[in-house]
Amino acid sequence: MSNTDFVLAVEDLTVSFDGFKAIDGLNLYVDKNELRVIIGPNGAGKTTLLDLICGKTRASAGSIKFKNTEMTRLAEYEIVRHGVGRKFQTPSIYENLTVIENLEVSYPQGRSIFGALTFKRSKALNECVLSVAKEIGLLEQLELEAGLLSHGQKQWLEIGMLLMQQPELLLLDEPIAGMSVRERELTAELLERICKGRSVIVIEHDMEFVKRIAHKVTVMHQGKILAEGSMDQVQSDPKVIDVYIGH
Repeated sequence: MSNTDFVLAVEDLTVSFDGFKAIDGLNLYVDKNELRVIIGPNGAGKTTLLDLICGKTRASAGSIKFKNTEMTRLAEYEIVRHGVGRKFQTPSIYENLTVIENLEVSYPQGRSIFGALTFKRSKALNECVLSVAKEIGLLEQLELEAGLLSHGQKQWLEIGMLLMQQPELLLLDEPIAGMSVRERELTAELLERICKGRSVIVIEHDMEFVKRIAHKVTVMHQGKILAEGSMDQVQSDPKVIDVYIGH
């Protein structure tokens, strides 16, 4: 494949577990600053796709190019260094550290072997912390222990920890699960803010939320892409109604 303007170009991607194709010849293209939502029934392969992009699972065949660099043979940490950040369904924050400490430990320059010992709060780090804290709506909570945050705030902090690494592609798996109505609204606004400087792929089940945030929706079914387009387009697609929305 030649060079492309896409941030992410996934081609003929396949992964088999014991002969079962969880992802089956899948093609996916994501633009710069695009907020893409992936929907589909359970077992469609949505989380497996994110696992493949971030290197947690190895592809059996096919190509994953991030800014024209082939990613399928790279280790997870190398993929992170290239600029891909991944948030899993359960938040992994340091409950006993403050919000500001959680953000600081996520800063790439703070992470050498001696980093923890010689950690200096540089001007660049301070600026990064403040800008991320503002973006995730936790400026007022910087000195608060993370364990005391609400469920929604913990999710935002984890997104903030990823933003500290300044990724160009962010992968979020069901970011609003368990949130209150107000937290969902604030999360929608947060996602709209963060995709102004990067691409974001979200897996989500809540159709109202998808409609609210998605630039483009990809519907997966049985490891393949069933349909793609605006929410209105995919919702009125007979194939999608048949396998997904109708049930």
